[in-house]
Amino acid sequence: MGRVAALGERSRMAGLALAGAVVLPADDPEAVRRAWRGLPDGVDLVILTPAAAAALHRDLDRDPATATGRRRLTTVMPP
Repeated sequence: MGRVAALGERSRMAGLALAGAVVLPADDPEAVRRAWRGLPDGVDLVILTPAAAAALHRDLDRDPATATGRRRLTTVMPP
């Protein structure tokens, strides 16, 4: 299994870093989209904050596939 990444507001990311996730803090919609496009290789699951998911609502269907060609799984944290 690949790595887990967490993407969203900095204030909601701290605990996920302690759990070993690759943390990608992004506090505004453009930063979220940049982080999404630049997801590191080896990430198979992306945990999104609700705000990050809202910023990516159109981009989630255009997932930058992993090196193996598989689409990443995504999940959204509760509000």
